[in-house]
Amino acid sequence: MLADQKAPDTTPSFSTVDPRVAEADAAYVMPTYARLPVEFVSGHDATLVDSTGREYLDLLGGIGCTSLGHANPIVSDAIQGQLGRVWQTGNYFYDEKRTRLAAALSTLLSTTTDEGGHVMGSTGTRWKTFFSNSGAEANEGAIKVARRWGERRLDGAHVIVTARQSFHGRTLATLAATGQDKFHRSFRPLPEGFESVALNDIYALRERVERGGVCAVMLECVQGEGGVWNAEYDYLRDVRELCDERGILLMCDEVQTGFYRCGSPFCFQRSGIEPDVVSMAKGIADGFPMGAVAARAEAADLLAPGDHGSTFGGSPLACAAGLACVSALAELGIGEHVLSVGRHLRHRLSTLPHVVEVRGHGLMRGAQLDVPIASALVEEGLAAGLVLNHIGDSILRFLPPLVITRAEVDEACDRLAALIERLA
Repeated sequence: MLADQKAPDTTPSFSTVDPRVAEADAAYVMPTYARLPVEFVSGHDATLVDSTGREYLDLLGGIGCTSLGHANPIVSDAIQGQLGRVWQTGNYFYDEKRTRLAAALSTLLSTTTDEGGHVMGSTGTRWKTFFSNSGAEANEGAIKVARRWGERRLDGAHVIVTARQSFHGRTLATLAATGQDKFHRSFRPLPEGFESVALNDIYALRERVERGGVCAVMLECVQGEGGVWNAEYDYLRDVRELCDERGILLMCDEVQTGFYRCGSPFCFQRSGIEPDVVSMAKGIADGFPMGAVAARAEAADLLAPGDHGSTFGGSPLACAAGLACVSALAELGIGEHVLSVGRHLRHRLSTLPHVVEVRGHGLMRGAQLDVPIASALVEEGLAAGLVLNHIGDSILRFLPPLVITRAEVDEACDRLAALIERLA
């Protein structure tokens, strides 16, 4: 945008939501979200349908959750089948689906891939999983594993080092782990024992680790909420080596990058490393609320009955959805589809006007704009039948359902190009 040009008018000009719904929401729901003026009532694959019957191409995927697409029949059938049996029993009792899902996750986590994300083999590592209800809870579990590791193996070391611009959740502990000060405002004092250093700077990380007191390093392989910034493969390999040298845990937050979002089952696999602890959520059950934290047995077995828990975590209903989704993702070979369509999305985004950089892997992409119109694009995109997402004024984030097709990517990018030309 030239200096003498006026900023675009970002006043929403499109709405299909029933005013009564909007008014009731304002009256009875906490105002923690700036809602867009649409109510979605149904969907299929990468398409959403609003309360007026209007269709939209979904490039947000429930914030990266709908891995198999909206209302996927495989997951739907599994949930409906479990609904007729039992929903909630508590974790005092065994559940076959919970055990099968944990075993399936161990297999996925042990997968090896090349840097391109193509599956190569398996490390054979056995992972143990704790089931929760969200990504923040999964990271809370990871933090407790790390603190127990420091207590038992590192003479009480308790500091967890994260990366600047990271995002690990909105509970107080995961906010403290998050390396973005804007999320900390108004909520101090935060729990102690978290420090952040620059991503991809192994020297800064090594300097902090060598000062002592560190029990773990927690990293995202792609920083989603921070702007879709990639952790470099060599950096991740160097971090793994540093953690091995010092006997500290390497924890990968795969809440947004897991379950083939980046092409490989988990994004850390593209760098050829294997962490000690992995947190996950979002795509695990195609959008049904579920999270999990898995650890290699050496770390997992330091926890004992009573050390951690969740009333609803790993419920029969959630595990039915999770097992159906994880099994289908593997059986469909969704990874190769994500790699192919993800490359196409990257190419199409890179040719859009005012896009100067495209970051990410697979179907997790960030488009950097040279004009501050990202918010306006999200709002005006609804009128063009697009569900978009922005991070700040100049970054668009793309997390479509993993089943999106090349033709749908082309249609979305054609519409987006016209929007950018009009608003820039």
